Amino acid sequence: MAPSPLPVDDSGTRSSPPVVIRTAWILVGLCSAAVGGIAIAIPGLPTTVFFVFAAWCFSKSSPRLEAWLLGLPGIGILVTNYRAGLGMPVQAKVTANLMITAAVVVSAFIVDKTWVAVAILATGLVGVLWVTFKVPTHRPDHIAETDTSEAVG
Repeated sequence: MAPSPLPVDDSGTRSSPPVVIRTAWILVGLCSAAVGGIAIAIPGLPTTVFFVFAAWCFSKSSPRLEAWLLGLPGIGILVTNYRAGLGMPVQAKVTANLMITAAVVVSAFIVDKTWVAVAILATGLVGVLWVTFKVPTHRPDHIAETDTSEAVG
């Protein structure tokens, strides 16, 4: 887990932010975590980004809540991988692309205007291409090989 970015005072120890600011960060983090939890059940709504933001808020305010979020099954590993720059697992990329495609196709068929449907489809295509080619792919087998070779060498 990354060290908490709480401010450092003149003695070199970490100091807590003022209570009002700390409380605000906690509330924003809790709201973000709540939206992330809701997003799990709503197709097309991103999930991980809300949990990443919540972890960032908690890192500024509450190491205990940050540890709680990072310990959540399924969620904590995604946030930890994001922080480490490892990207998305292949299965998450496939799921994200399927959800984007489904939401875009349904939305495009619901609207009355052709130009709006085309705009929706084009935006969805950009999203799928972005996730496919710009978001790094996390390959656990590659990481395991790297860890083993570093431990031996």
